[in-house]
Amino acid sequence: MAIVNVSDDSFKNEVEGGGTVLVDFWAPWCGPCKMIAPVLEELDKEVGDGLKIAKLNVDDNPESASRFGVMSIPTLIVFKNGEPVDKIVGFQSKDALKNVVGRHM
Repeated sequence: MAIVNVSDDSFKNEVEGGGTVLVDFWAPWCGPCKMIAPVLEELDKEVGDGLKIAKLNVDDNPESASRFGVMSIPTLIVFKNGEPVDKIVGFQSKDALKNVVGRHM
């Protein structure tokens, strides 16, 4: 499954529609956000269809970032059936992310 870009407008359909979704709250100027992007690509390939990965640019979509209390980026939030169940702040290794999402799949 390819990583999808979501916006304030598409968030409800893409993220809160069900299943397990990992949302990366990021911005283009953020160094650690750029570092985690290839990690998320690898995670997407390894985990497959059991997990949807979405990216939300906080500069363009402040409403969703504010709604989920995103204070620093990157922040990754795991949603299970539309509800936030886990939150990770800062750069993480692929293994650390696999452990977190694995608990919710």
